[in-house]
Amino acid sequence: MHPRSSSFKTLSSVYQLMASALLTTNLPDLTLVSRGKVRDIYTTSSDDRLLFVATDRISVYDVILKNGIPDKGKLLTSISLFWFRKLQYIVPNHLITADIDEMPEEVKQYKDQLEGRTMFVKNAKVIPIEAIVRGYLTGSAWGEYKESGTMHGIRLREGMVESEKLDEPVVTPSTKAEQGAHDENISPDKAAQLIGEELYARITGIALDLYMTAAAHALSCGLILADTKFEFGLVPSSNGSEELILVDEVLTPDSSRYWPLAGYSPGKPQPSFDKQYVRDQLTAAGYQKGFETGPNGNGEGWGISETIIMETQAKYRAAKEMLERSP
Repeated sequence: MHPRSSSFKTLSSVYQLMASALLTTNLPDLTLVSRGKVRDIYTTSSDDRLLFVATDRISVYDVILKNGIPDKGKLLTSISLFWFRKLQYIVPNHLITADIDEMPEEVKQYKDQLEGRTMFVKNAKVIPIEAIVRGYLTGSAWGEYKESGTMHGIRLREGMVESEKLDEPVVTPSTKAEQGAHDENISPDKAAQLIGEELYARITGIALDLYMTAAAHALSCGLILADTKFEFGLVPSSNGSEELILVDEVLTPDSSRYWPLAGYSPGKPQPSFDKQYVRDQLTAAGYQKGFETGPNGNGEGWGISETIIMETQAKYRAAKEMLERSP
């Protein structure tokens, strides 16, 4: 084959891959409840049930990028399903089924669009905080520590370095922001005031159990789970009270930092299997707070290159394959 012909074939494959990204769902016979940073949520004919569809959109710094990552929604859904099933003995979750054939009739007609990226879930009353569990000093926590020696206002020991393992995992809560706004880190005391001390204590205990169990599994697969976030909700129980359940996605590269165990070296940033890679690329392109609408705040939005798209997809796929591998 002529080298130029091979080059054109490669470029064609790249463009086909990019075009295959599902950025917006189109389900006219269903009612759209919300379109989030990644998920489109619909009601169905089943009371107290919702349809969660993971698109291929990607957001960094709470900004949705113009182009997506092909099959990202399917990869996220597969990882979430793996963890929901593995961790359900710690806390119930909102998953009912991910099999389109087991969903209401009006959903089945969109099987080609929904297959592999959809969960039929309980409609929970979402608790308005995110439980971020940190096992390593990185990201915004590292930035705060360098300035004040604290993490979310919690005093840490002196002399720690970037990416160092914490003495024990810590829950650092944040508020859940509306689309287009930034999540706000808050103190544990503030979180307890918002949702009540008893409920916050329950969430904190469960989040730590989830993190430590997941971190141990990840380590056995050659991955370090540096931090992650959990979201919880309340649903009616059979005895008339409310039951606490795990909702949204869980332990995906969108909501977690995964590092390769091989080559882990505290004192510097670590390579990752998550969207930190995209954050770094966007920062290098000039992103900063105040420029959410595009370079220099020009309103054109932010995008990423074909190379970053393909490399990000490869990172997400590698994380999925490593986590689902039997240790």
